[in-house]
Amino acid sequence: MSLVPKAPALEAAPAAAAHLASWPKRLKRAVRYFFLRCALALVGLLPAKLAGRLGESFGALAFALARRERRKALASLSMAFPELGEAERRSLARACFRHLGRCAFELSCVRQLDSRVEEWVEWPEADRKVLEAALGKGRGVVFVSGHVGNWELLARRVALAGFPCQTIAKEATDLRLTRLIERFRSSAGLRSIWRGQPGAVKQMLRSLKAGEILGLLIDQDTKVQSVFVPFFGRPASTPRAAADLALRTGAAVVLGFCHRQAGGKYRLSMREVAAPDLGSREEAVHSLTALLSSGIESAIRQAPEQWVWMHQRWKTRPAPA
Repeated sequence: MSLVPKAPALEAAPAAAAHLASWPKRLKRAVRYFFLRCALALVGLLPAKLAGRLGESFGALAFALARRERRKALASLSMAFPELGEAERRSLARACFRHLGRCAFELSCVRQLDSRVEEWVEWPEADRKVLEAALGKGRGVVFVSGHVGNWELLARRVALAGFPCQTIAKEATDLRLTRLIERFRSSAGLRSIWRGQPGAVKQMLRSLKAGEILGLLIDQDTKVQSVFVPFFGRPASTPRAAADLALRTGAAVVLGFCHRQAGGKYRLSMREVAAPDLGSREEAVHSLTALLSSGIESAIRQAPEQWVWMHQRWKTRPAPA
């Protein structure tokens, strides 16, 4: 048996099969991309605060019209918060849609945000020192977060401050969308490692060896190597790549979030998570993943309307004992 941990499993690249799609699908994607670009251009002309309010209205409209996504959100909330009444969960789901609409519209005004990023996104000195101290250890940083608050602004704020960052991301089924996301992130100096591309694992290891920050979101049920750990009291299939990379390389592990505050602006929070010192590598991976997932759950509980409840987090079930 090999003593070297397996590299994080990667999904097949969506772009590799994009050309096999039928022409109706290709047409639908082209039309969707055209309208998306038009919407981004138009919203980008608005003041960021106005765009945010408009985004909330758009999110409320989506909650009313997108029945399938609304049902998913309500189902997830009933599993996470069984103690809440139906009216409370419905109100929370609506607030979730409004929050995501605001985030999307604000990011359309990214040029305005970049010029005033320190005003829009507060980064307390104590939290900044957490990241600096982790980087100072010289083995890179595995930076873990979730789809909480505004995760794009989190990465952007750190990159614009001059920290060397790469994020691991999944390619869109439409190559044009992937390129659009890549241009958006690279405009802040943020590089992306697309997990469906050849050599992605080597890029991750190379990034950590160079002493950089490698960002991962591990709060979704995806088709990658995972372990079951508790999430809101239920076993949830959780990507193990962050724990594998940290234990394999000795990189520091930092957990961080970007929550929206009452006034509409954002605040970063960060803390280092110590990797467990256990006899078995597999036990250590499971324990570290559980610690990170617990930290994400705590961040969600701070502002439950700021998580993506329409995601089916408990879709994959553990095999029968």
